[in-house]
Amino acid sequence: MFSLRSTSAALVAIVAASALVAPAFAREVTHAMGTTEVPDAPQRVVILTNEGTEALLALGVRPVGAAQSWDGNPWHAHLTDLLKGTTDLGTELAVDLEVLATLEPDLIIGTKVRQEKIYEQLSAIAPTVMSETIGGEWQDNMTFYASVLGKDAEAETALAAFNARTKAIHDALGDQVNEEISMVRFSPNRTRIYYKETFSGLILDQIGFKRPAAQDKNEFAEEVTKERIPDMAGDRIFYFSNDLNGAEPEANLADWLADPLWNNLEAVKAGKAQRVSEIIWNTGGGIYSAHLMLDDIEKIYGLDSTRK
Repeated sequence: MFSLRSTSAALVAIVAASALVAPAFAREVTHAMGTTEVPDAPQRVVILTNEGTEALLALGVRPVGAAQSWDGNPWHAHLTDLLKGTTDLGTELAVDLEVLATLEPDLIIGTKVRQEKIYEQLSAIAPTVMSETIGGEWQDNMTFYASVLGKDAEAETALAAFNARTKAIHDALGDQVNEEISMVRFSPNRTRIYYKETFSGLILDQIGFKRPAAQDKNEFAEEVTKERIPDMAGDRIFYFSNDLNGAEPEANLADWLADPLWNNLEAVKAGKAQRVSEIIWNTGGGIYSAHLMLDDIEKIYGLDSTRK
């Protein structure tokens, strides 16, 4: 993997060679790391975030290289067919710059919150633009990526369809939309209650669901111990854990779900505590995952599909 302390001779050679053929720059783009000249119609795009990968695919752009999916091998199952031919570049937090350089991209898209420290190295390979952060901002980020790629109309259409679908689900739910929804992530040594400023929290809010008073916060999440289980209460609880069913995550989940405080929650006793996919509700983070989350909500609430 790439070391910030010592650039390999191979990387230096590739960057030097690519610099001999300067791309035709068309315009300047202002982004989280400054201002960058980008090609008018990039043909070899690299994307370094999971949510960005979903955005590009929805815009009709298959990246030549991408950060691998969290818990993917290397991609999430719902993206595998769409990413045939795309090169795995390591994780968002450990990008393999030597492999990236061999792809000879003409545009790199990343995020400051993940790749700020390697921005200069990325920019030495190809024009690089970055979003400020990722997570609940996926719709704004998708609009930004589209503007960089010259795909504004495609983004507007895709997001309008998603927004129309959340409105249709809101209407189909009727009084059920007044349920207070609790969200919890069970992870070894790091169980969290998820608040409103999360990927799934913002989608629930867009549909119109309410949150319990203890979770009605414009914040991301809070790590809790078992004494805080009562704060997980809600009319309905959605919870997730590692989707790969590893021994440690599953043992940890079983331990929490066996706790008397958990089993005393009204939603648990009423059969309204449901496990959902962490990939779909949390780590996927983009428009494909968002639609899959809406699929889950329709199934759980017994609604007709609003997906077209």
